[in-house]
Amino acid sequence: MVWPVGMESDMLKKIGILLEMIKFKHTVFAMPFALMGAFLAGRGFPPLSIVFWVVIAMVGARTAAMTFNRIVDRRFDAENPRTARRAIPAGEVTLFQSWVMVIAASLLFFFGCAMMNRLALLIAPLALSLTFVYSLTKRFTWLCHVVLGIALAFSPLGGWVAVAGSLNGYPWVLSLGVLFWVAGFDCIYACMDAEVDRDAGLYSMPATFGRKKAFGLAVLFHVLAFLLFIVTGIEQGMNSVYFLGVALAGGALFYQHIIVNPRDLSRIQMSFFSMNGFIALTLFVVTCLSLAMKG
Repeated sequence: MVWPVGMESDMLKKIGILLEMIKFKHTVFAMPFALMGAFLAGRGFPPLSIVFWVVIAMVGARTAAMTFNRIVDRRFDAENPRTARRAIPAGEVTLFQSWVMVIAASLLFFFGCAMMNRLALLIAPLALSLTFVYSLTKRFTWLCHVVLGIALAFSPLGGWVAVAGSLNGYPWVLSLGVLFWVAGFDCIYACMDAEVDRDAGLYSMPATFGRKKAFGLAVLFHVLAFLLFIVTGIEQGMNSVYFLGVALAGGALFYQHIIVNPRDLSRIQMSFFSMNGFIALTLFVVTCLSLAMKG
C-alpha cells in the first residue's frame, strides 16, 4: 500500500506522541513482576507462547490504564505547570484518539488473557477496573497510592495464573511486596505536586499530611516491601542468588531515600525511574537465576 506523501511520517509522529503521553517505556516497572510470577509458577522458564501473551496482556493493560488516566485528569493536568504540556491539554492528541487507544488497548489485554486460560480471563475485568479506579481515587482519598499498589500487585498474580491456571500455591506475599513498593515510590513522586493537588482539592499523602510525613510513610512502605520480598524467597525455597538480589534491591530503595528528601526533590526523576526500574529487573533476573540453578 502506498501512503500519501507525508502521511506515514505524520502517523509515526502521532504514535510517538501517544507513546510518550503514556510513558510507554515505564512498562518496565510492572512487566518484570508479571514474568517473575510466571517463572515461579513454572519453576523455571515457562512456554514461550505464555511469555508472549503475558507481555501482550501487560502492554495492553498498562496502555489502557495510563491513557484513561490522562483523559480523566486532563483538566488537572492543564492547571498544573509540571503537566500542562502533556499531549491532551496541549492539544497534540484529541479525546477521540485517546478513547480509541483505551478501547483498543483494553481489547488487546482481554485477548491476551483469553489466550492464556479461563481463569486469566475471569480475573481480567477486576485487574483492569482497579487500574481505572486508581485514576479517580485522588478525588476522594489519600489512599490513592495504596490503590495503585493493589492494581500493580495483580502483575505477578497474573503471571502465575497464566502458567498455573489456578491460584493454588501462589505466594501472596509477593503481591503484598509489590503493593508496598509501588505505594512507596508513588507517594514520593506525588510530593512534586503536593501544593498543586491541595489547591485543586485533590488528595494524596503529601497533599494531605505534608511532604515530611509522606516521606516517612514511604520509608515504612519500602521497609515492608523489602521484608516481604525476603519472605517470598523463603517461601519459594530460593537460593542465595535471590537473596543477594533482594539485598541489591534494598540498597536501591535505601538510595532513593538518600538522594531525595522533603526539602530537595531535584533528583526525583533518578529516584523514580532509574532506581525502580533497577529494582524490578533485578528481582526478576535473580529469580530466574535461582530457579535455573535449582533446576
